[in-house]
Amino acid sequence: MALNPGRLFRNNNFLSLTNNGLIAVFGFLSFLMLVRQLPREEFGEWVLFITLGGFVDMLRFGITRTAIIRFLSGADEKQARELIGSNNFINLLSTIVLSIIIYVVYLNFSETIDKSGFGMFFKWYPLLSFFSLTFNNAQSIQQAVMRFDIMLWLRLVNVGSFMLFLTANIYYRFGIDTILWAYMQTNLLSSLIASLLQWDGLKHTFAATKETHKLILNFGKYTTGTLIGSNLLRSSDAFIIGLSPFLGTAGVALYSIPLKLTEIIEIPLRSYTATAFPEMSKASIESNKDLVRKIFYVNSGGLSLLLLPVMLISFIFAEEAVLILGGADYLETADVFRIFCVYGLLLPMDRFLGVALDSVNRPRQNFIKVLYMASANIIGDLIVVFGLSLIFMGFNISDIILNISDIGALAESISAEVMIQTLQWVAIVTILFTIIGIIVGYYYLNKELSLDVKQIIKGGKEFIVSNIKVLF
Repeated sequence: MALNPGRLFRNNNFLSLTNNGLIAVFGFLSFLMLVRQLPREEFGEWVLFITLGGFVDMLRFGITRTAIIRFLSGADEKQARELIGSNNFINLLSTIVLSIIIYVVYLNFSETIDKSGFGMFFKWYPLLSFFSLTFNNAQSIQQAVMRFDIMLWLRLVNVGSFMLFLTANIYYRFGIDTILWAYMQTNLLSSLIASLLQWDGLKHTFAATKETHKLILNFGKYTTGTLIGSNLLRSSDAFIIGLSPFLGTAGVALYSIPLKLTEIIEIPLRSYTATAFPEMSKASIESNKDLVRKIFYVNSGGLSLLLLPVMLISFIFAEEAVLILGGADYLETADVFRIFCVYGLLLPMDRFLGVALDSVNRPRQNFIKVLYMASANIIGDLIVVFGLSLIFMGFNISDIILNISDIGALAESISAEVMIQTLQWVAIVTILFTIIGIIVGYYYLNKELSLDVKQIIKGGKEFIVSNIKVLF
């Protein structure tokens, strides 16, 4: 049986996987170089900048991204122009509003913000948000029309050009300010290309109507909360660790290594959700619940089977994985990565439950699911970072209560062992909130589709067989 490259390169799942895979490789290499080019504290500040920037991007695009993908997948030519126009107009408006809010906050609290490690974000994110606007518009629109080849080229420009700069910086050794400016220019470059090649739908901006504004906003009021909550699930750990007076940016840097390794493992998951969502949405719009159900079974079961051996190998060779990414200075985080490997096994079911709820036009239920998860994660992180860590250091509850106003002084001498132990418990909280999300999500989706757990396993086997056939 011979490999069939023609069929392979026409397959949307393969293109999406290639998209996420190549970008992840470039992202991995960029991350690896940044770890080695920046001191730990500055690297922690960079992680906070990227993490908080991703969170605010969810605020900017949360209203439109899921909505445009769902409705554009089943729209005629006229409706498509109107939907794209509303998408672009709403995103521009949200970018302007959020940039003003960020600048006003910084002008009033600049001294406190600069000392906290979040100064880079407040100074530079507003400008970055405009540089990256049309790039993000293009990504949403091209995913809706399933042009994963265009998405791939755009993201190669975006991530690849920054990686080339970091490669050159191995020799030049520019500091964090120059690295930041290079990052912003690569985002501007990808946005300019998206506009010049008309991939961002800019020419349709004035085709928007009140009806399409209303359609997107009504759907988006829930998906905004869902996307923000989903981002908080990934970023709240870093925020809370960064705000801690005794973990700070050093703790953020340590935690970012196993977290980055987990993101690499998620590559196939992101790829298949990108293709499954428009397919499920189209089937739902056509009232084909059987097809929606089948797509859910095949993808959630298949990705679970696919990730099982990957998680097992990652668990066994955790030290080697951490050593490759972060170097010997971060080897102590290997056990944190092992905990994330358990989390990885739960991800396919959690992600596809959320995708399925949005595709059957139940964004409110998906928002509630994510709200439960985000609340559990934030509460758990606060307990661990501001409570358990002090107990690990030998303080009893009465010491902590009596000295609550001087908690930073209590933990000035936090040891590396206690820091890693605290980060391990933060990772355990991640597993717990994911289990909560699966229970809530399954409850809501079962009411819509009458699910059968056994069919998930059967669908997983079908997934493996069908993807082997794509190759040959």
